[in-house]
Amino acid sequence: MLENLLKGKRGLVVGVANEHSIAAGCATALRAAGAEVAITYADDRAKPYVAPVAAQLDTPIFLPLDVEIDGQMEAVFAAIQREWGQLDFVIHSIAFCPKDDLHGPVSACSKAGFARAMDISVHSLIRLTRLAVPMMPKGGTILTMSYYGAEKVVDNYNIMGPVKAALEGTVRYLAAELGPKQIRVNAISPGPLRTRAGSGIAHFDALIDAAQKRAPEQTLVTIEDVGHMAVGLISDLSSKVTGNIAYVDGGYHVQA
Repeated sequence: MLENLLKGKRGLVVGVANEHSIAAGCATALRAAGAEVAITYADDRAKPYVAPVAAQLDTPIFLPLDVEIDGQMEAVFAAIQREWGQLDFVIHSIAFCPKDDLHGPVSACSKAGFARAMDISVHSLIRLTRLAVPMMPKGGTILTMSYYGAEKVVDNYNIMGPVKAALEGTVRYLAAELGPKQIRVNAISPGPLRTRAGSGIAHFDALIDAAQKRAPEQTLVTIEDVGHMAVGLISDLSSKVTGNIAYVDGGYHVQA
């Protein structure tokens, strides 16, 4: 179904935590569609969990990237410049909030926790974009991952709701800014998935069960579903799609 749809395209996927993560689902689908994919891992502790994904993708670029460490992002793009000389897409699949701030009420969120959540989850997209744009002289695609909690209040999502709302606002402004360069910026908003990142949310199992019952399709989303959307948005079939939030949630977001 996807074979050769992205043949000749090269891109970076940031945020692979293990083979079950959303970013891994995207990277796998992109590779199946013919793209070459570079991926990163957060640190030495994460590397053994990400290495099998890198091997499966036969990636020529597999480097550490902790967005809180100065210089690591620049080092990744320097390696891409040496290996490929250009980029066609970047997928940003990073989000973080300190546990105490994530599990507490929004009104109790600390200044430091909020600033860190915004830096890692939102400003890192801006920094990635700034480095990617010079490597997309003929245009390209930048994708990030949001969630319905950016639009409506979701129980226990807490401060990540405002953070994801900021992320979606950033997508719209980047899309407007980069449109003249033929660089498209979109967000994918998956329904709840059983990933390590999702499990950090309090009462996550209840959220999953409620989402499955509420969604019109009454099924849970998979990382493969998200990967297929990423392929579609990166492909030339979506050449006029930018500034959008693409829901992959079985219709969950349309329910009152």
